[in-house]
Amino acid sequence: MPRFASFDGTRLHYDDTGGGGLPLLCLPGLTRNGRDFDYVAPHLADQRVIRLDARGRGLSDRADPATYTVETETRDVLALLDHLGLRRVAILGTSRGGLVAMVLAASAKDRLIGVCLNDIGPELDPRGLAAIRSYVGTDPGFPDLETAAKARAALFPEFTGVPDSRWRDEVRHNFVETPEGLHIAYDPALAATFNQADGAAPAPDLWPLFDALQGLPLALIRGARSSLLSAETAARMTARRPDMIVATVPGRGHVPFLDEPEALAALHAWIEALQ
Repeated sequence: MPRFASFDGTRLHYDDTGGGGLPLLCLPGLTRNGRDFDYVAPHLADQRVIRLDARGRGLSDRADPATYTVETETRDVLALLDHLGLRRVAILGTSRGGLVAMVLAASAKDRLIGVCLNDIGPELDPRGLAAIRSYVGTDPGFPDLETAAKARAALFPEFTGVPDSRWRDEVRHNFVETPEGLHIAYDPALAATFNQADGAAPAPDLWPLFDALQGLPLALIRGARSSLLSAETAARMTARRPDMIVATVPGRGHVPFLDEPEALAALHAWIEALQ
């Protein structure tokens, strides 16, 4: 199990597989982990695919909850690049991972080859933030993985045409089964940090971070039914970056799985632009 010590000694888990192509760093969402990219990884076999579990998530160590911030996670990414001896990488960032990519563009742009944002932008829809706030840090309340998988489709009606096998994969990736029921596969203390930041007023202006991506090959994948990234925000992003590769994935909310045909077409076009 590959691990490394980040700048403050926190040991983080990563996975480094794939072909000899360009290094592609995959960063998951707020409560998620590198298993999110299991679905797209087979379609990226020609690339060197690297996945990082953020601190407190997945197989990475839990840390001081005060460090569960985008800024600290950005430093963790730089520590990983240094550990691997990589000067530059392309980043596929899902949700929170995309925010980390934008902060990197503003603070360490010379370490980036390009960025693909999965259902994230510089404006976050309050509906999506409220949905995240309702579950972050809380065990799901199901006795076992099979029960949770069967309930998944009803819990996420914005996702259509998802096979039962995919929902089973989802719960296996994100929960731990115990005799007392399912537990979340991340530090519950993440909730306090998230809610504190989410309650900050006024909300920070993230458009300068998006504008920092200027000059880098850029792609945006958005769920057509996303509760976090509105169509209006996506349109504003496109207006600022008319060269941005854009895909809207039907039957998907926050976030697409990335192996949908629309998502794969955008990813492959973006990778071609990175060469």
